[in-house]
Amino acid sequence: MYVCICYAVTETELTGVLAAGARSEEEVGDACGAGTGCGSCLDRICDRLRAVDPLHGLQVATSAA
Repeated sequence: MYVCICYAVTETELTGVLAAGARSEEEVGDACGAGTGCGSCLDRICDRLRAVDPLHGLQVATSAA
């Protein structure tokens, strides 16, 4: 099944990109192009990124003290 139709990126290819160390949408896009076209696949990419890094996309507040 395709994750990104614009660049014909499959689930298997995305799994390989994540296994190789991609941890952001930009790193995925640089590695295989997914997410750099129309953007409709970014939710699926983010879901997969959260599966390997549960804190992906969360902003951590820092103490002002």
